[in-house]
Amino acid sequence: MSTAAAPVRSGAVLADLLPAVRHRYAVDAALVLGGAALTGIAAQIAVPVPGSPVPVTGQTFAALLIGTALGARRGFLSLAVYALVGMAGMPWFAEGTSGYAMPSLGYILGMLLAATVVGALARRGGDRSVLRTAGTMVIGSAIIYAVGVPYLALATGMSLSAAVAAGLVPFLIGDALKAALAMGALPASWKLLGHRG
Repeated sequence: MSTAAAPVRSGAVLADLLPAVRHRYAVDAALVLGGAALTGIAAQIAVPVPGSPVPVTGQTFAALLIGTALGARRGFLSLAVYALVGMAGMPWFAEGTSGYAMPSLGYILGMLLAATVVGALARRGGDRSVLRTAGTMVIGSAIIYAVGVPYLALATGMSLSAAVAAGLVPFLIGDALKAALAMGALPASWKLLGHRG
């Protein structure tokens, strides 16, 4: 009887399941700003990595979750707000930093692109099952590294192999753990909401 069940099956992301309201643009703006703030908060969960100018943080996990939960457009806008406000001086990059003259800025730009791509994949069901979510998270992480590692090499004068050793290899185990969390959380959210709707 409800017409809300049809979008849940195809073309929807978790944010689309919010109740319909009169001022949808206000809700979208709140989701975008909330996603940026969540990324900024998650960035403060930072653990320095010996020999690397890039710490392990929660921001990559937040960026990928925001992209899948909000979809490509809202995910892109959330990470764009996060990046632009941080570059303008808001101290919400990893370890309370801000600005644009830092070797880890490429990872932030990669997160912007990754949130967009995983959001598009989520609209195609990329977060509905454990295996699909795993694939979505791997693709998102690969995009972050594809931008972040070469940027790290350019910004620091490292060789590409040194940048891979400092800016990719130490983070693989953490990324696997983050992907495992997403593989449990996202499909479970769909099942829970599917039972309600």
